[in-house]
Amino acid sequence: QVHVVESGGGLVQPGGSLRLSCAAHGNILTTNSMGWYRQAPGKQRDWVATISGAGNINYADSVKGRFTIARDGVKNTVFLQMNDLKPEDTGVYFCRLWAPAPYWGQGTQVTVSS
Repeated sequence: QVHVVESGGGLVQPGGSLRLSCAAHGNILTTNSMGWYRQAPGKQRDWVATISGAGNINYADSVKGRFTIARDGVKNTVFLQMNDLKPEDTGVYFCRLWAPAPYWGQGTQVTVSS
């Protein structure tokens, strides 16, 4: 059984920072990719960033230069450091694990507002 748990969301002013964490538990190979998606109210879930087991990283254009994804492979934990946050970054952020089937966390709310 595999499950994924996110934490670290909250309310922040524009220009502020937040750090999200995602811990994956269960029968997981450390070579599996992990990533972040987000869903704004009334919109589809969009991809944000991915890190492979080998450490290859990709970002959506909308977050390049502001967000950083990192991984603790030993603990199957992935982090998303979000800087210079904008109101359009508001949404529920979901962690995804490929093991190889996809596993999703329950999501954590990020609200960027003054």
